[in-house]
Amino acid sequence: VQLQASGGGLVQTGGSLRLSCAVSGGTFDVYAMAWFRQSPGQERNFVAGISRSARMTHYADSVEGRFSISRDNSKKMLYLQMDNLEPEDTAVYYCAADQAITPALFSDEYPFWGQGTQVTVSS
Repeated sequence: VQLQASGGGLVQTGGSLRLSCAVSGGTFDVYAMAWFRQSPGQERNFVAGISRSARMTHYADSVEGRFSISRDNSKKMLYLQMDNLEPEDTAVYYCAADQAITPALFSDEYPFWGQGTQVTVSS
């Protein structure tokens, strides 16, 4: 399965961005999906995850209430709506897929990754 992330960019503090992840080459609704982010010199950290049915979502404490993950299984698309962005949200954002019912929290449990999209929040 191939993942293609897009939608990153430069935004001011308090602004919004919507990331998208297009999935091809597989049956989308067998995968739990997640977004991770990585800053220079840092580990790749979990941001948000969604179950393959979309009934369950989970967020990192740092983005709870500001970010919203969703998926459209008919279009094979994953989304991350990011509102009230802060400079601390600056990172490369990656989408990831795992053939599981619910999303895992650790990056090494995901076998499939998109190429990353840069999000920069200016103060």
